[in-house]
Amino acid sequence: MDNNTQKLTSTLADPTRFAIYRFIASRGQAVTVQEVAEHFSIHPNVSRLHLGKLEDVNLLQSTSDKSGKGGRPSRLYSLSDQVVSLQFPPRDYQMLANIAIESLMSLGDVGEQAMISIGRRMGTEAAKQALLADSLDPRSMSFEQALDHIHRLILAQGLNPEIHVRGEDQICFRIHNCTFLDSAKRFPTLVCKMHNSMLTGIFEVYFGEIELQEEDSFISGCRSCNYTLVRIQKPFGR
Repeated sequence: MDNNTQKLTSTLADPTRFAIYRFIASRGQAVTVQEVAEHFSIHPNVSRLHLGKLEDVNLLQSTSDKSGKGGRPSRLYSLSDQVVSLQFPPRDYQMLANIAIESLMSLGDVGEQAMISIGRRMGTEAAKQALLADSLDPRSMSFEQALDHIHRLILAQGLNPEIHVRGEDQICFRIHNCTFLDSAKRFPTLVCKMHNSMLTGIFEVYFGEIELQEEDSFISGCRSCNYTLVRIQKPFGR
């Protein structure tokens, strides 16, 4: 795990800070230090500290309040426009990514299977490194704790996830942002299979063998990628 990713996961590991980030994400508009302090019943200095740490890792951005009110100008905090990716910078290496994908496509089924295998390994390694960084063992985690840790990990990748339990053995899983979208538009089948395999790798570190069924995607015109995750095995902590 690189330094940027470690900083992201460490920043979001604090429950209050994570809750503040989710509050701002769901609010859809900029907030002040005082608004956050009042919402979470914390001192403004504590609110300012949490907001500053979220801004330090580029999850938030701030601007001066130019409303014209008297006194010291306050700062407005909102979600950063920067897309954070765990494995690949989404734009800096776009040409290299396209060349690599075209090369794999030229190999036919062998190239496709190689990309799917790489995706799964990336997801597995990302989950293991996140657990190691937090000194956690999935076998000792409850179902809810595992889902919360998965949510934080995938959020740190810039995917803006949404996870809901559906019944005893199913999880509804959505991502509202795709860091591979530029490549997926050019190579939809291959890139989506790789990304789905990566997500499968993440979930299987926590739950054992699972089946990830894609229902809708950005490529098909949906506003999110929607999955049903079927748990073949019971979670370790249950």
